[in-house]
Amino acid sequence: MKKTGFLFFLCVLPLLLQSQEKAYVGSIFQSALNSHIAYDNLRVLCETTRGRISGTPEAAKAVEFTKQIMQEMGLDSVYLQELKVIHWSRGAKEIARVNSSKKGIQDLTISALGLSVGTGQAGVTAPIVEVRSIQELLNLGSEKIKGKIVFFNRPFDHSHFNTFSGYGATVDQRVSGPSEAANLGALAAVVRSVTSANHDYAHTGVIRQNDDGNNIPAVAISPVGADILSEWLQEDKELSLYIQTSCELLPEEVSYNVIGEIRGSAYPDQIITVGGHLDAWDNSPGAHDNGGGCMQSIEVLRLFRELGIQPKRTIRAVMFMDEEIDQRGGKKYAGLAKEWNERHYFAIESDRGVSSPTGFSIDTSDENFLKLKSLREYFEPYGIFHFFRGGSGVDISFLKQETPGVVLAGLVTDPQRYFDYHHSANDTFDKVNRREMQLGSAAMASLIYLIDELDLFD
Repeated sequence: MKKTGFLFFLCVLPLLLQSQEKAYVGSIFQSALNSHIAYDNLRVLCETTRGRISGTPEAAKAVEFTKQIMQEMGLDSVYLQELKVIHWSRGAKEIARVNSSKKGIQDLTISALGLSVGTGQAGVTAPIVEVRSIQELLNLGSEKIKGKIVFFNRPFDHSHFNTFSGYGATVDQRVSGPSEAANLGALAAVVRSVTSANHDYAHTGVIRQNDDGNNIPAVAISPVGADILSEWLQEDKELSLYIQTSCELLPEEVSYNVIGEIRGSAYPDQIITVGGHLDAWDNSPGAHDNGGGCMQSIEVLRLFRELGIQPKRTIRAVMFMDEEIDQRGGKKYAGLAKEWNERHYFAIESDRGVSSPTGFSIDTSDENFLKLKSLREYFEPYGIFHFFRGGSGVDISFLKQETPGVVLAGLVTDPQRYFDYHHSANDTFDKVNRREMQLGSAAMASLIYLIDELDLFD
């Protein structure tokens, strides 16, 4: 009987432990869904640090604000990592005006693209050459491009269910189009905004400049403006476009990653990182990209504190600086991890907007992927089903280069609305749903809890 009882105990124990873990996950989701703290903090961030691109006073305010939030939580440590960042300034509001002898004069909504040079006070006036791809531009050659303004007008690719795939299929014209146009003698480049929406917001983003200094003014044009410009060109091939921008590259500035920690009880030298990027484009409050991801990352630590969960490993919430331009925050964090010989156990990033979470993308070995996938049953009650191989996030990706063996993941959210807001003045606090955001916070907190509690990768 004693032997039978012992065997029964060995069979039942794993079920009891699993039941306990499910109870903890349930408590994490319950606590998150009943809290307004992270949501209210996001509102303050959006209202007080709008346009917090790296190197600006707004970015500095965001550093102080997130540092203060984590200090008031009573974490084991809160500190800054200093780094130098590029400081690009947009300057005065941009002007774009199309002039047609057949159609008249029409102002259009534009936004200078990140790192673009300015036109100067006189602006640029020139005929338009419309193309749908970089290859089409190259096929035309310098004879037809020199002295013109190139208009890249390939719409967002809506054929994909995952809008990130649609973005990837379109964004090359923004990133590389202006430099290619400059190489052929163009005077400026106008790029249709890379957005899934059809509205009059212009969506900015960084461009790749030519190292030899042969660069031209580059702007994004709203989808509505792009359609108007294209339609007018069909009727009047001789029309001209006037552009005026005053953007410029200023001296580099000192900025910071902001870090808060809960010290591990058993393996304090093993690090679990959760993070988002604190900078946002200067035309935007940056609610989805990526203020929400930052507040979710801080919320993970708050949930552990509120529920009395003491992790075995040290958990860090990292607010990375400068993801949008040169990713210097992510590079700095990974570089110091290597320099200090830290062991990074797991890292997850939230940088896909804060709509409803659907799963996790995972960058690791086959063995560790299967271990993570085995956790799916804990998340299915909350509508989170997808564990798949894929990238993690831009900032934490540098850890893979500097700290071999680290397991990386990204929070995956419903992608259908994200590129309506991305890199535009439309990325406002009112576009964030509190429950959806908090489901994402709970999903990351639960995944970290389970990985840590189960010693998943040992």
